[in-house]
Amino acid sequence: MIRTAALALALTLAAPLAVAQQIGFSDWQDQRFQLFNRVDFGKGGSTLSIDADSAASMTYKVLPQSSWDATGASWSWEVAQSVPATALNQRGGDDRNIALYFAFLPQEVAATLGPNPSIRSMLNNDAGRVLVYTFGGASARGTMLRTPYLGERGMVVIRQPAGTGSASEQVDLAADYARAFGGSPGALVAVAVSADSDDTGSTIAARISGLTLR
Repeated sequence: MIRTAALALALTLAAPLAVAQQIGFSDWQDQRFQLFNRVDFGKGGSTLSIDADSAASMTYKVLPQSSWDATGASWSWEVAQSVPATALNQRGGDDRNIALYFAFLPQEVAATLGPNPSIRSMLNNDAGRVLVYTFGGASARGTMLRTPYLGERGMVVIRQPAGTGSASEQVDLAADYARAFGGSPGALVAVAVSADSDDTGSTIAARISGLTLR
């Protein structure tokens, strides 16, 4: 009995631990979709505020190698002013309040990235795969839709349909990746947030906070 307990303890100590890593927003970089069309992102530490008036753009963070093995995430988000419900698998008219992107690349490809790769280069990489969790859209919670901009490389996952309100989310990135693309995710190389209200000419007031990787 003592030997069995000692073995169990040794195995527990040897097993890798999923250490939570909170991702702050202060050092995120912006990516505009159009020259004179931008979202006002307020980057205050652990909270990102979002204000958009007929606008669409993105802010993002390239992750360090220490985050590449993350297989889960959690966050909270709130929408005070919402875009209408739209079909997020149709190009044009696919406005959403918040879209949270998780960009994956094979480990060997991720290892070749330069010190400050652009979000476009990662999202458009043929070897990459992207999970996009949204607060917006006309579909029910849990629905998966192909994003019209990334084709087979991107999948939208509805967490909250369009509307106002708040929610706390916890997702299994590995399970959703397997469901969306098959297999296991590679390196989690970047996270990004976009807001999009230009097609419907509507206004967004929202925020996301407490983004944590595990």
